[in-house]
Amino acid sequence: MLSKNEWDPLKTVIVGIADGAKIPFLDTSLRVVNYADKKAMAEIPQPGLYPQQVIDESNEDLEQFCDFLRIEGVNVLRPDKKVEPKYYNYCPRDTVLVHDNKIIAAPMALTARTSEYLAMVDDLEVYGEVIAAPDPDRKQLYNLDCLGNKDVLALNETEPCFDAANILRANDDLYYLVSNSGNKKGAEYLRELFPDKRVHTIEGVYSYMHLDSTIAFLREGLMLLNSARIKSVDQLPESLRNWDVIWAPEPVDIGHYPGYCNASTWVSVNLFSINPNLVVVEEHQDNLRREIEKHKIDVAMMPIRHARTLGGCFHCVTLDIERVH
Repeated sequence: MLSKNEWDPLKTVIVGIADGAKIPFLDTSLRVVNYADKKAMAEIPQPGLYPQQVIDESNEDLEQFCDFLRIEGVNVLRPDKKVEPKYYNYCPRDTVLVHDNKIIAAPMALTARTSEYLAMVDDLEVYGEVIAAPDPDRKQLYNLDCLGNKDVLALNETEPCFDAANILRANDDLYYLVSNSGNKKGAEYLRELFPDKRVHTIEGVYSYMHLDSTIAFLREGLMLLNSARIKSVDQLPESLRNWDVIWAPEPVDIGHYPGYCNASTWVSVNLFSINPNLVVVEEHQDNLRREIEKHKIDVAMMPIRHARTLGGCFHCVTLDIERVH
């Protein structure tokens, strides 16, 4: 069965690659979604490939992660290297939503990422039809008033637009972050697509982009929360307020390649569950490991040196296709 939550035993997963990762030419979407906090254009990286060191070291870490998954009995797939990205194929989670019986290529917030799913489509079609969400009319989609003001979101409510990583899954419940990479109309689209599920919006918590550096579901009824962004469970949908909580400790800053930073130190929360009793966490986060282990969950500590540079830790660089329910 296709994956429908974040924690059941993993059977098949796509793990990203860093080959061809690049900063695209600056357009309105990139300016307001990725760099809304940058007031000066000089702060925005120049277009072109990421440094070769970043690509090579990222691929080394991803290969080590894949070897670990295979030892755990997981079927590991990779994006097609022949499909050259306009941005990158490092974060499969961002572009495709797998839930229950549907596979959706998301209507991405960044124009450069709208076709990224094509590097995975052959593998995905083995498991079901890939539904490509309608690409929004981008002429009216972006709100330039967001520049320098995190209280103003980058996306207008003209048409549905969201990254798949704005969503976390808990069986019949989908949790959707309204942010620079997902508007409210995106949640409405999902309600139409999943009429038998409950789609809950999370608003006013984190404007920058995705949900999975703010919340991680570890198993049914247990979640990890980013203590810098969420001060009380009352900020969350009512259906989550009775879950047990691990409050993420202050993260260890793993640094980033000079001049390239796509994630905060809280990428530490972006862990990946192999099953309800085993998660993968960035290797320097010992305080986080200790908190998780208090709940009888084993923690595999692994390197992912450029999580902040490229903007994705272990949850982002994976797309779980099958879990055993």
